[in-house]
Amino acid sequence: MEQHFLHAVPENAPYEHDYEGPDDMPSHIKSSMLGVSLMLPVRDGSVRLGTWQGIWLGEHRIHGGSRHIIATLMGNKNDNFGFIAVLHGKAGRRTKRT
Repeated sequence: MEQHFLHAVPENAPYEHDYEGPDDMPSHIKSSMLGVSLMLPVRDGSVRLGTWQGIWLGEHRIHGGSRHIIATLMGNKNDNFGFIAVLHGKAGRRTKRT
């Protein structure tokens, strides 16, 4: 998958970015293509994924920093099912590409 994104959104293309510098733009494009959150079904206290399903966290910056993952369980206390909303938060520190 990473090879696809390197071809579709090359790191050295002449992007313009007003706030964080030109080095960060490919990461924003890739992130907008994949999304930054997901919802997972939960039943009887376990996340329910299909046989071939999994959760993948991709870092699009070459020298990415640490990340915070936020998981929120939604449902009623007495129900045996619900959903988990997973959001990835901001990087713990900014990094600079060389």
